[in-house]
Amino acid sequence: MSFSGLPPVKVGILLPLSGQNAKIGQAMLQAAQLAVFDMGYDSFELIPRDTQGTAQGAMVAANAAITDGAQIILGPLFADAVRSAKTVAAKNNINVIAFSTDWGLAGNNTYVMGFLPFAQVQRVTRYAAANGIRDMGVIAPADRYGDTVLRSFQDNAKASAIHISRLQRFDPRDKNVAPKLQPFANPPVEFEAIFMPVGGTQAQVISNALGYYNLPAAQYRRIGTGLLDDPNLTRDASMQGAWFAAPSPRSRHGFETRYKNTYGQTPPRVATLAYDATALAAVLAATGYKTTGAPAFDRNSLLNPNGFAGIDGIFRFGKNGLVERGLAVLEIRNGRIIEIDPAPKTFEKTVY
Repeated sequence: MSFSGLPPVKVGILLPLSGQNAKIGQAMLQAAQLAVFDMGYDSFELIPRDTQGTAQGAMVAANAAITDGAQIILGPLFADAVRSAKTVAAKNNINVIAFSTDWGLAGNNTYVMGFLPFAQVQRVTRYAAANGIRDMGVIAPADRYGDTVLRSFQDNAKASAIHISRLQRFDPRDKNVAPKLQPFANPPVEFEAIFMPVGGTQAQVISNALGYYNLPAAQYRRIGTGLLDDPNLTRDASMQGAWFAAPSPRSRHGFETRYKNTYGQTPPRVATLAYDATALAAVLAATGYKTTGAPAFDRNSLLNPNGFAGIDGIFRFGKNGLVERGLAVLEIRNGRIIEIDPAPKTFEKTVY
């Protein structure tokens, strides 16, 4: 798509550019600026405003961006900030593409672009079933995330003819959860794999405890969500062979290389959200100007069923405002994250 000779467009981006999350905010802004450069849209004006990582700061930032002519808002990152910004944007009939992972924020003028668990669960569950897994145990946190992901897994397991033979919940605030997992491992154990929607240290503690209780990863595969998309987990022997669904890392590698060459540092994982949202805004503006004479930042354009291509693969927004992504299935293997089933290149062929 050519971006030459297009009229100006103004796009607000709200990020925590100061405060305790300033490093993440600055990195996301740099990713957005890299997207502007890559797209080559000379009259594309990015309007960065600092949310300070707070709800009040986001309200001020949204007002400032809109006053300065923003025709669409990208961000904020955190749920409370999105809640404030979307209210301001709605009063001005402006749509918001938020970077949050809080699915409850979506709807009306707000589209949530963060990495959500629903498609991850569906993708990896169907892959497990297609590869012969028929019985699984589940260990899930007793919190909002755990409740939602567990319901999604139960629905997808049923649709995939996977039997859930054992279920244990745990308090995610518990610093000594390992001993409480022993009943989960009591014989007889009928399952072949364990679904555990956890990440980071929590995943390591649980997986190592399972190994201690005679459920080693070599015999009982760990299966999770995109929370396992963490290089730190690749060094843990108890996580070897784990499966999860996430965007393909291949195209992200190119982005990370360009980012590092430009800014001299490795971007945080969420930086791709800012890049993809900015590139999307440029594409929608160009498409709109070429067809109707105005940027295509309206609901119908944002809900294009064919979706869009980004650093994190294909994506589109559902009518509920939640992002849907074409995901790969990945495996932790020998200290690396390996793609074992590629992400689809078009939504027309997405069958998982």
